[in-house]
Amino acid sequence: MSSYVINGGKSLEGTISISGNKNGALACLAATLLSDNSVTLHNIPKIEDVKVMIKLLESLGSDVLWIAENSVKVKTNLDTTKQIILNDALVDAIRASILLLGPLVSRANKVILPPPGGDVIGFRRLDTHIIALEALGAKCTVQEDGYLVVQRESSLKGSKVYLDETSVTATENVVMASVLAEGVSTILNSASEPHVQDLCNLLVAMGVKIDGIGSNLLTVEGTSKLKGATYTIGSDYMEMGSFIGLAAATNSEFILKNIEKDHLPMITKPFERLGIGWKLLDNSTLLVPKNQKRVIQKTFSGQTHKIEDAPWPGFPADLLSIITVVATQMDGTILIHEKMYEARMFFIDWLIRMGSDIILCDPHRALVNGPKKLQGIELASPDIRAAMALVIAALSAQGTSTIQNIYQLERGYENLEQKLVGVGANITKEG
Repeated sequence: MSSYVINGGKSLEGTISISGNKNGALACLAATLLSDNSVTLHNIPKIEDVKVMIKLLESLGSDVLWIAENSVKVKTNLDTTKQIILNDALVDAIRASILLLGPLVSRANKVILPPPGGDVIGFRRLDTHIIALEALGAKCTVQEDGYLVVQRESSLKGSKVYLDETSVTATENVVMASVLAEGVSTILNSASEPHVQDLCNLLVAMGVKIDGIGSNLLTVEGTSKLKGATYTIGSDYMEMGSFIGLAAATNSEFILKNIEKDHLPMITKPFERLGIGWKLLDNSTLLVPKNQKRVIQKTFSGQTHKIEDAPWPGFPADLLSIITVVATQMDGTILIHEKMYEARMFFIDWLIRMGSDIILCDPHRALVNGPKKLQGIELASPDIRAAMALVIAALSAQGTSTIQNIYQLERGYENLEQKLVGVGANITKEG
């Protein structure tokens, strides 16, 4: 198994180009199954999750061609006359395999999905997906072996769909299922993250009428057939936030290119609470300067502040791990509150071993006291964002750290080693 060996404890400097949105790419790749015409997608990151999704598409008969470094052309050849059984190993490799349900059930009478895999961050139920698909007329059954069987006797019917949680993947699934349904579907409490917007904008380019993109109320007018399209995936704001966090934790100066300024408001306030800010150089470039205040703010009434995740446009759960590491290097105390997953915060044990002063109050809350000097140790990670958080911790720490299981990083960050070396990091990949 490959690992990173990192010698930390120094400031970095340089320019980093932000890749395409991982989650947007995965959803848009799944959406190519909705049309028999070619779909071309630009700004696709070459990461492990994307490679697995492409293998899933190819296992279903799609022809996928890389036409440029970050551009793919997909031509679907889906056999809708028989039941579709998805590949166990590929489905187990990524959580995003669940996104194939929506487009497949809209075109085939029966789909069998093995239990989706992905990050080890806690219980991730499928109830919202099932309720949403059943609202459109599908019948869903979970077998004793955990396989999900979704079938329909006739075409899906447009309906009013209420999501019991603001789930990104459930929103994406029901949108994709509804585009070929008869009539109009109204999706209430839908997610509105940039990757959901990417998917909806691609579907519009493929001939679907969707109102409310970017809001929590989507209206989808079903159509009988989708056309081909060309679409460019947006910038990955999770990667942008990760590199802002790296600059903050290591007191470094970065210029980040290919960002989208509309993605900044949701992360601005939390970083400001840690004494960290940035300057927009233009609409797609920002500067994170070094030697910032680096003092954790109190509330207006002088109490300990907190940073908590929330659905878009709130602070994203995937950046909680990153900002927790940043807080260990700031002066003061702050409460980190992760509301969604009961196992995401357990990576904090590694930070404590490195010398941080953190009290893990319960599976969802941690009290961080800083600044504390970290020491390099041997590390491992259960999920993508915790892995990146540990890279940031290792680059902040004195001495050498070895991070095992870097497959997790390569699932979500494109050319990470090269980008870090480019700004002066002492990092090598072994194995």
